[in-house]
Amino acid sequence: TTTGWMMWNFLASCLLTDAAIVLYDGNPGHPDMETLWQLAADAEVTCFGTSASYIAACMKAGVEPANGRDLSRLRSVGSTGSPLAPEGFDWIYEQLGDDTWLFSTSGGTDLCTAFVGGVPILPVYRGELQGRALGASVESWDEHGEALTGEVGELVITRPMPSMPLFLWGDEDGSRYRGSYFDTFPGTWRHGDWIEITDRGTAIIYGRSDSTINRGGIRMGTSEIYRAVLADHDIVDALVVDVPRPGTEGWMPLFVVLAEGAELDDDLKNRVAREVREHCSPRHVPNEMIAIEAVPRTLSGKVLEVPVKRILTGTPAAQAASRDSLANPDSLDFFVGYAKKLH
Repeated sequence: TTTGWMMWNFLASCLLTDAAIVLYDGNPGHPDMETLWQLAADAEVTCFGTSASYIAACMKAGVEPANGRDLSRLRSVGSTGSPLAPEGFDWIYEQLGDDTWLFSTSGGTDLCTAFVGGVPILPVYRGELQGRALGASVESWDEHGEALTGEVGELVITRPMPSMPLFLWGDEDGSRYRGSYFDTFPGTWRHGDWIEITDRGTAIIYGRSDSTINRGGIRMGTSEIYRAVLADHDIVDALVVDVPRPGTEGWMPLFVVLAEGAELDDDLKNRVAREVREHCSPRHVPNEMIAIEAVPRTLSGKVLEVPVKRILTGTPAAQAASRDSLANPDSLDFFVGYAKKLH
């Protein structure tokens, strides 16, 4: 983690206990995807914290964490940053054993805390977060503000939490603060994620609600589309947006980072379209597929879907995203150039 992400605070706060912390400084993929697993073995790590994207990258690279190294001290693996696909759960247990505790966590940098995550005394269900965090009154609401069970809705916090911000820097009249969190449901914090609360109290996160793609009345989280797209071995990363166009349903391009030696030919496009059609919906098959060098991500690894969408609709890049918050700021240059072609 970087010091600009809440997970830095999460990590450093472990020093309030008797635990020792291990922090890796550098590219987790250098010289290969085995690096962090080797560090876990060398430092005799007991709790390995990582991201869903790192787990997916290890799966793609064919990594076998326990092959040739001693991970006997490793008791638990924590994943955050984005939704961990059910296949990621399978992979962790296949590689590290049934006695591993895998806990997926979701929260907000805005509050510097988690909303839903791991509970060591509860069972782990494939693709699900075990329960609400202590002190977090989390619910899934429909557009009318009614609580849902077993259905996808807006993640809301119905009671105050100690770490909720009271104002935003430079927001003198509080309008930006209220507009960011309290406009949709007056008096209730709307975080901007899609969540499902199951009948057993577990949670499933479907990604950002402001980047959800609604086509023909069928609403689909981008994480579900990525899951289908990244199933292809020739694609290592992806970004999808739905760009509104007057008088039409909109233009939905899929930007992909190709594996070394792969080509974005008709065969690959057809394979991806088939996966999206079968596992998502026919309406969410992309209108166009475009190869790029890198997907823009924040320092915490989140895909910049909304800023890219704004750039493609004509918003200047400086207004759409702060380059200082990006792990790879040069990756925005492609979209700036592409937007000029569109306009």
